[in-house]
Amino acid sequence: MSAATITMDQADAWRPAVNPWIIALAVTLATFMEVLDTSIANVALPHIAGSLSAGQDESTWVLTSYLVSNAIVLPLSGWLSSIVGRKRFYMGCVALFTISSCLCGFAPNLGMLIFFRILQGAGGGGLQPSEQAILADTFPPAKRGMAFAVYGIAVVMAPAIGPTLGGWITDNFSWRWIFFVNIPVGILSLLLTSRLIQDPPYFRRRKLKETHIDYIGLGLVAVGLGTLQVVLDKGQREDWFESHFIVVLSAICIASLVWVVIWEWYQKDPIIDLHLFRERSFATANFLMFMLGFALLGSTLLLPLYMQTLLGYTAERSGMALSPGGFTIMLAMPLVGFLLSRYSPRWLLMFGLTALGLSLYHMTSFDLSVDFRTVAMARVYQAVGMAFLFVPINTAAYASLPREKNNAASGLMNLARNVGGSVGISFVTTMLARRAQFHQVRLSENLAAGNPQFQSALRGMTGMFANGGIGGGSGAGTASQHAYAMVQANVIRHATMLAYIDNFWMLGTVILCLIPCVFLIKKTKPGGMAVH
Repeated sequence: MSAATITMDQADAWRPAVNPWIIALAVTLATFMEVLDTSIANVALPHIAGSLSAGQDESTWVLTSYLVSNAIVLPLSGWLSSIVGRKRFYMGCVALFTISSCLCGFAPNLGMLIFFRILQGAGGGGLQPSEQAILADTFPPAKRGMAFAVYGIAVVMAPAIGPTLGGWITDNFSWRWIFFVNIPVGILSLLLTSRLIQDPPYFRRRKLKETHIDYIGLGLVAVGLGTLQVVLDKGQREDWFESHFIVVLSAICIASLVWVVIWEWYQKDPIIDLHLFRERSFATANFLMFMLGFALLGSTLLLPLYMQTLLGYTAERSGMALSPGGFTIMLAMPLVGFLLSRYSPRWLLMFGLTALGLSLYHMTSFDLSVDFRTVAMARVYQAVGMAFLFVPINTAAYASLPREKNNAASGLMNLARNVGGSVGISFVTTMLARRAQFHQVRLSENLAAGNPQFQSALRGMTGMFANGGIGGGSGAGTASQHAYAMVQANVIRHATMLAYIDNFWMLGTVILCLIPCVFLIKKTKPGGMAVH
């Protein structure tokens, strides 16, 4: 007993050889690069398709392939780290991500680019869980809030600036440079990691000869999460369950994921430690992280689309409208980390959910004439809510877990956020298309021939076209056609605007409904220590 006590005391007293904040910045560098890469390629797809002589639908596999391999590796990262060592695993992921980024930049055709993106996604999938586990072990519970704040800045800001940065690089250089920019960052990260990071003494590394590899669980995880990402990414494009391809993949996905839960639960040496969900706070934190990913990436997709398609903004100007939100997160995250040393995460989560929900409701007041400042401030309000969610959720998740479970926990937390983001993007794009059609039908009902207001507006526009007010003058028949076309275009714009409002309202309602879930998290002392 005394030997065991000494061992535990040594473990608790262990601190890294260098300043932990230097370690935090070093590992955050690679994660920012990886999260950025999930969104930076989106705007370059047309350029990639044209350069490699591929169709638009074929080129989307550049995104899907990355997401599939990324999702498969995320939950496996804890298990892989325990075999090869966390530092070695993390450095291996950085190296694979950097090398495959270089290969993506030199890809001669679409097939090779997709293959290299699969490798890139596999390398990127291990970065975020390893970093979170490193931070959880490097910092004592009282300082984890500030450490996760640094990490949170990278994770939340990267998706926001990715499309704008990708568009700027593509317009001014070439789409290949969106991959080449990762090379110097990856090399710097490798150098810093090799010199600064070490595995803690309580990190148990298993010998490969003594490790039973659960091949069935490994295969089920790969098939289940891989098909899930393909369904989420391709669903709206294939009209969901009207497509035989989506129906088959959905059936395979459901069967695999149900089977993997049953199989892994009874394994002595599981690939994914599902028993962590017995801890109420961890299970609740995973659900909240899923919903945060849902709202974060869903709204991050909607706002640039809204500004570019309805307000006529360029990609650069829409990025400028989002940038104040990014600076707000940078300022708010350290404040949240400080507050976590004074208050329980539950109070900060309640504030964050309320602020995020109300900010989304505020966006329902948008219209077709909204100005730049209003959109930018709406994003700022939203950023405040997100800053007060990400750090407390992570802090609450690790508070009740033993240190040796940090690796497995971080993989599941990051999987929840990534899958939540994929679900959010699929949901809002589908709802946007469906609700726009619904509102278009409803608005078109007012364009009946017997409606005097419609007829009056139509005569005015026809006269304007016929008298040369627009287009230099037209014959009576042509002017009438132009007038009808303008009416139809206005109907489509207003219907689309109403669809965006429906999406903002839906996201806000979902977020506010999560507030009762906060009370499922166990009470913790200020500083993140669980109350037993």
